[in-house]
Amino acid sequence: MDNIAIVAITKHGVELIRDLSTSMPKADLYYMKKFERGDEAERNIHLFEGSIRLLLPDMFKKYDGIIMVISLGAVVRMIAPILIDKKMDPAIVVIDDKGEFVISVLSGHIGGANDLTRVVASYINATPVITTASDVQKTIPVDIFGREFGWVIEDFSNVTPVSAAVVNEEPLLILQESGEKTWWKHDRSLPKQMKVVQSYEEAVDIDFNAALVITHRILTKEQEQKLLTNGVLYRPKSVFLGIGCNRGTCMEEIKSVIYETLKEHQISIHSVKSIATIDLKKDEEGLIQVCDEFGWEFLYYTAEQLNAISIKNPSETVYKFTGAYGVSEPAALLAAGVDELFLEKKKNGNVTISIAIKK
Repeated sequence: MDNIAIVAITKHGVELIRDLSTSMPKADLYYMKKFERGDEAERNIHLFEGSIRLLLPDMFKKYDGIIMVISLGAVVRMIAPILIDKKMDPAIVVIDDKGEFVISVLSGHIGGANDLTRVVASYINATPVITTASDVQKTIPVDIFGREFGWVIEDFSNVTPVSAAVVNEEPLLILQESGEKTWWKHDRSLPKQMKVVQSYEEAVDIDFNAALVITHRILTKEQEQKLLTNGVLYRPKSVFLGIGCNRGTCMEEIKSVIYETLKEHQISIHSVKSIATIDLKKDEEGLIQVCDEFGWEFLYYTAEQLNAISIKNPSETVYKFTGAYGVSEPAALLAAGVDELFLEKKKNGNVTISIAIKK
């Protein structure tokens, strides 16, 4: 997290944050004008008069994290009127005036305050104070589960009750059909009340109070009822689209083929990670625009790289125009790093699409 402000309102606090800034050079410093040292303009330090409370509404909009050397009670009273939502509020961290404790106050998980607290404590040799139950108990943080891998939660409605079930050690089903498997980060075995399965068929006969579902699939109504009544659905970035198209194919046609193909195969568009193609198409505007709109990676490979991948349907016609015996199929395989395609090849108008899924 680079977009951070550090605030102090006392003499000792100013000393502390000026020292801290050497470890966090990208952070913006704010302190009262009466503690001016003369180098503030040179160091781009913000000086203010009056109460920091007046600056906080704008700082909430501007920064991802705010570190304050102010008493915890005062900070709570100042920020209370301007809180919106844990998905929008910045991370708030408090340091005591002697620099002995660093306290995670707000947006601990989603906003990153817990991680920021640990980092700041390491810089000033202080004790980090984190009260989030999942961190204290070393269990699964439901609201940010898989975030380091790019997983996204499809619906936040059940995050709070499912989190309660996790920290209360109730029976938990974890159904993972795709996505990274290295999500358990703690130095102890997975608790016995957590059951991990790899398919819905395995989950049917298991009793559970809450569920975490990690899948690229669009669930059936029956599966949603079974798994998501008290469950959270995560979309891992495990789907890779190989695409070939005629020169000048517009974005709307490419999007239409993608939507239609994913719907046909019951795959969530939220699990797409990238579009891959041949390097002859690296400047293809339609492909670039689709990737920009969805925030997908745009990957491209040389004909030699594509020809090194074995495919079932090599095409002499494609080779004649591109130097590769296939584009969409080997590109999808290369992007996903797998040996088998989920969808070999589908041609629709000016677009050819293949799908690879990394499980």
